[in-house]
Amino acid sequence: QVQLVESGGGSVEAGGSLLLSCAVSGLAFSRCEIGWWRQVPGKERELITAIDNRGDTRYDDSVKSRFTIYQDKTKKTVYLQMNDLKTEDTAVYYCAADRPSGRTGCVKFNYWGQGTQVTVSS
Repeated sequence: QVQLVESGGGSVEAGGSLLLSCAVSGLAFSRCEIGWWRQVPGKERELITAIDNRGDTRYDDSVKSRFTIYQDKTKKTVYLQMNDLKTEDTAVYYCAADRPSGRTGCVKFNYWGQGTQVTVSS
């Protein structure tokens, strides 16, 4: 059974930092991606960053240069270091993982964690 468990959310003032963690169990780190999404009430969930087994990363422009995704394969954990937080970063943050399919395929973000709240105050 695949489980993704996020932790590290909380409240911080603008300009501050938080480190989110996503502990992955039941799923091997593969060619497929693990990503961080966020959702504000009333808006669609958006992908902000993702990483694959080789360490290749991609970022949404809204977080580029402020957020960093990285992984510790020995701990099977993906991290999101968030710096210079802004009030507009306030959201529920979710970790999601692809499901490998066949020899080369990935079912995008098939597995989801429960989410962790990040609140940034001015």
